[in-house]
Amino acid sequence: MLPVKKRYVLDEDQRPIAVQIAIEDFEKLEDLIENYGLAQLINENQGEERLQKSAALEYYRSLKREDVDS
Repeated sequence: MLPVKKRYVLDEDQRPIAVQIAIEDFEKLEDLIENYGLAQLINENQGEERLQKSAALEYYRSLKREDVDS
């Protein structure tokens, strides 16, 4: 498990309402989630038509560009 140092944000009644983490930890978690999602997508599409590596990389880059533009 990825060690994540957390800072809890409390409301007036001292109940936790949010968590702060370092940006480096957030980026690592984001990468882990993205890689997990890609692995799930690959598993779901076994037996489907496969792209050549260059076409797959270009498609993946286009998805990242769309995400940035959103």
